[in-house]
Amino acid sequence: MYPDKIFYEPAIDRYELGLYLRKLYHDKTWIPIESHNNIEELQKSSNKEFGKMKRFLIIGVRKTHKYVPNHKVSDFLVPYTSSGCSAMCLYCYLVCNYNKCSYLRLFVNREQMMDKLIKTANNADEELTFEIGSNSDLVLENTITKNLEWTIERFGRNEYGFITFPTKFHMVESLLPLAHKGRTIVRMSVNPQQIIQKVEFGTSLLKDRINAINNLCEAGYRIGLLIAPVVLMENWRELYSELIQQLADELSDKVKKEMFIEIIFMTYSFVHRANQ
Repeated sequence: MYPDKIFYEPAIDRYELGLYLRKLYHDKTWIPIESHNNIEELQKSSNKEFGKMKRFLIIGVRKTHKYVPNHKVSDFLVPYTSSGCSAMCLYCYLVCNYNKCSYLRLFVNREQMMDKLIKTANNADEELTFEIGSNSDLVLENTITKNLEWTIERFGRNEYGFITFPTKFHMVESLLPLAHKGRTIVRMSVNPQQIIQKVEFGTSLLKDRINAINNLCEAGYRIGLLIAPVVLMENWRELYSELIQQLADELSDKVKKEMFIEIIFMTYSFVHRANQ
């Protein structure tokens, strides 16, 4: 990502990641703000500026660390290192507020967030799974911050708990050699290529996502397949039938044996293990 301008909280200079981003984008326009949640210039922008705002980067310190219980593929939804995204999926709930949530926000206090993750996992009576990517795409974020590489190896050294995240991107090469120790669950989101082209603007091609999940599984990651959301366009039955056939043809035998599948409609979801 090459941002047009960067809005930042001055407190980011107290953190290693904040200094890294300062150096990475030293030639960009940096605009100081009091809070990443309250940027007057963006709040006054009209909705037609949506595409332009996707080219902005907001960097701050995450102050909310409340875990939300979840009963799908994780035990808790965890506020983590980013919010929003530079892609433009038309169904995304984040675009319901164009001037606050649609652009990518990065949070530099990752050590604080990781400490809470590890403490919560170690103090639990059972193995917990933490969803760390519920409101961003961490694979995309990783191309800027390397946070995902840092997170996977840090959490991999822990003896308890699991982290999980979904992604629509294929840029996973840097994740393959990491010492994840089986503590990371990657869920690849897929849709028919025709739907990707029409509503998932700025995301990876289906064939590239399939190749990425094959490589992740081969590298020993626990894998999930996320068909989401099912878009009920005119010929949706045909499109999703073709998608299922393509997955059957192109997913590796190892993936098909080990993965679980999650299917999400706009109003509900269910999870089914592929080998049951």
